[in-house]
Amino acid sequence: MYLEILTPEKKIFEGDVTIATFPGADGSFQVMDNHAPLISLLSAGIIEYKTKTGNDRLAITGGVVEVLKNKVVLLADGLA
Repeated sequence: MYLEILTPEKKIFEGDVTIATFPGADGSFQVMDNHAPLISLLSAGIIEYKTKTGNDRLAITGGVVEVLKNKVVLLADGLA
């Protein structure tokens, strides 16, 4: 699936990932290939995602994530 991570200042990441974990407002959740569509608020916490080259982590202060047609767009309030 394709993941984009954006802040108001710049694009942080874009590329293919196999799995991503987000700090949801009601607890953390994972998204994998062909996940059902969803929109969720995110709390401050750590985002983890796995690329072909390995695992990456990123701390955010909150935001919103949208999953639709194997594309995940994260609009982060800012980086922690």
